Amino acid sequence: MQFDCLVTGGTVVFPDRGTAAADIAIKHGRIAALLEPGGRDASAHAIISAAGRYVFPGLIDAHMHFGFAELLTEYTTETHYAAQGGFTTVIGHLMSSKPYSEVFPQQRQEAEARSYIDFGYHFGMATEAHVAELGAYIEEFGVSSFKYFTNFKGDEGLYMGLTGTDDGFLWELVQRVATYPQALLAIHPENIEIVRRNRVAFQSAGRGGLRDWSLSKPPITEAVDALRAMFFAEQAGCPLYFVHTSSKLALDEIARYRRRYPRIHVETCPQYLTHTMQSELGSIAKANPPLRAQEDVDALWQGLADGTIEVVGADHVARKRATKEKNIWQASQGFPGTATILPVLLGEGYHKGRLSLQRITQLLCRNPARLFGLDARKGDIFVGADADLTLVDVDKVREVRAAELGSYSDYSLYDGWRFKGWPVMTIVRGTVVMRDGEIVGPAGHGEFLKRPCEVR
Repeated sequence: MQFDCLVTGGTVVFPDRGTAAADIAIKHGRIAALLEPGGRDASAHAIISAAGRYVFPGLIDAHMHFGFAELLTEYTTETHYAAQGGFTTVIGHLMSSKPYSEVFPQQRQEAEARSYIDFGYHFGMATEAHVAELGAYIEEFGVSSFKYFTNFKGDEGLYMGLTGTDDGFLWELVQRVATYPQALLAIHPENIEIVRRNRVAFQSAGRGGLRDWSLSKPPITEAVDALRAMFFAEQAGCPLYFVHTSSKLALDEIARYRRRYPRIHVETCPQYLTHTMQSELGSIAKANPPLRAQEDVDALWQGLADGTIEVVGADHVARKRATKEKNIWQASQGFPGTATILPVLLGEGYHKGRLSLQRITQLLCRNPARLFGLDARKGDIFVGADADLTLVDVDKVREVRAAELGSYSDYSLYDGWRFKGWPVMTIVRGTVVMRDGEIVGPAGHGEFLKRPCEVR
């Protein structure tokens, strides 16, 4: 049988079945067959040797931010960067004070013209117009996941042009999301009342280190607002997805509540697995939620291993280093991270006996695909799926150098770190986009992923 491409000689990592030797046949951008290795009955226009490599389903980063770099170029730079990290799909958070009916069409058009890999969106919900239009976002735009910041109360969101919300807004929001069974509400849980009080006290005392930033936002601020959101969601029948979970306290409370209301899902990010508030990076490592203590790092690794945490996302923000080199209270939050997710999980997880390769494909492929309505096409390797594949050399040792990565950002938390285990090829719908760290695929190859939902 004639195919467009054969990926041969690799060890395929299936999220639900473990590893197996198989050749993968691709036709018209989809997986057409899984074949016995070395079979003679198949031929193809192109042969890709995966000998000595593991073949993962294409990686999915469900937590990238758009809108913090140069808007017209970031769809190029940040998807270039993601492809270097083995990612075939990103789902970007879009936040606007305007109705998304005014914002989204142009954003989609810009992304389709520039993206190297497939993409979708989460919409930040922060205004009455956003809630009023939610049905249209799902039914017309195919955007079925939304994000709510519990800390954007009063003037806290003014820097983004947001006037603030309250618990009444959240209650209406969970009820609206619940009317669409496949929709999902992502929550940034942060009790801003406690944070404000600490911030005033710390600034008055002249405190301004990275550790002070962390202590101004202690674990209780994450846990208590997670509890409130879970109670609201349970009463409405709304599924929740907690982004960037950073503390043992929050993770424990979420796990406890999930025994009562199981429609709760948990994400963490690489920085909370590798860095603590004692980091010498100073304001470069400023994030929200902040870096925490070693006991929190240990709890998150345990949560990844035992299934409490289902997804690892980057919380990727593309900013220049200059925006970080300020007083801790004025420095910008967040940093780039998508391209280094897999090396972190391989180097610090797999090679240290914390995670299996199968578990990594669950965290980066199957689970985000299922949670965000992409599993009919992505997240696993099966006949009929998009031919999204990430070839991985688990023994490759490489030093992280931000200058070699394609992000708009000019730094990395991991500059100078040497990780064992790297992606060596990224294939998006049958097209090779990255080979040995170099982008070889065309900008504009990426497609928007529409995720329709039914109304309850």
